[in-house]
Amino acid sequence: MVHVSLGRSARLPARPPSCPVRSARGRPPLAAALAAVAVVLTGSAAGVVSADAHSRTSAGPYDAAGGDRLTVTVRNAGRADGTYLLRCHPGGGSHPDPGGACATLDRRTTWGRDPFAPVPPDALCTMRYGGPATARVTGTWAGRPVDASYDRVDGCEIARWEALVPVLPAQDHQLRTYP
Repeated sequence: MVHVSLGRSARLPARPPSCPVRSARGRPPLAAALAAVAVVLTGSAAGVVSADAHSRTSAGPYDAAGGDRLTVTVRNAGRADGTYLLRCHPGGGSHPDPGGACATLDRRTTWGRDPFAPVPPDALCTMRYGGPATARVTGTWAGRPVDASYDRVDGCEIARWEALVPVLPAQDHQLRTYP
């Protein structure tokens, strides 16, 4: 929480000629005061964002172990079946596209949002079948443990899978609609 106090000794600049509204104490209108608070809060938020962005590129708790590390196991996906190691920050491992996979995860990693979150239980999903492919992703991402399972049994699960391509293999050729 940020508190902003001008104090008793703080003096505000003289009123611009185009601003005729002033209180009895000579202070600017409420809108100007709110704008000043917004500037202070925006600066504070930018500091938090830049500190978080800095932690992704500088030494942090997950960098000490050699960066982010995930094991991706894919079954019933045809030629993509197998278990792959994906390392990010720095990139590498046995994954077929570590650069693309790491970039996808970086884009999906935002404050307050888990890129591996399951479909909410109250979600309304289309009746589409995306094939028998399944996947499991385990390891550490952004300093947090990951243990996520994926399948393609309905539209929500298909969308969840496709949001992580190329971490998970593309499976567009197996989409079917229920009769």
